[in-house]
Amino acid sequence: MRKQQPKLTTGWREWAALPQLNIPAIKVKVDTGALSSALHAIHVRYFTEAGRERVAFEIHPIQRRSQPTVRCTAHLVGERLVTSSNGHRERRPVIRTQFMLGGLVWPIDLTLTNRDSMGFRMLLGRRAMRRRVLVNPSASFVCGAPDRSDTATAPME
Repeated sequence: MRKQQPKLTTGWREWAALPQLNIPAIKVKVDTGALSSALHAIHVRYFTEAGRERVAFEIHPIQRRSQPTVRCTAHLVGERLVTSSNGHRERRPVIRTQFMLGGLVWPIDLTLTNRDSMGFRMLLGRRAMRRRVLVNPSASFVCGAPDRSDTATAPME
């Protein structure tokens, strides 16, 4: 029998980091109603580099602000057809990157979409939380602020 790791307890919203994308802090809605995780992205552009499909995009990581702008590139994992809570279907690019929350780091898949009209720049969905996270829906910011000094991790291949 495999020993189960203790789970990280979070609130319904948390501060997290995406170190491989140079985003030291982003407010995340921990959304047990969403299957996929989503990241705000604008000016999405597909390209090929060294024979691998990649995607370039920009993000405004702070809610309701257009500054700062962070320019990102990542390997394209694929595309996923996502149905939003209002029933709108959209084909989105998917990237895989390191996610940092509560002192823990693990790889997650993120769909890229324009979330300008939404309250949070990022949603953490059930796939990314599976076997790692318990959510206390009456709490917020249980995990504290991300460790901004540790923004470098080894590239994921």
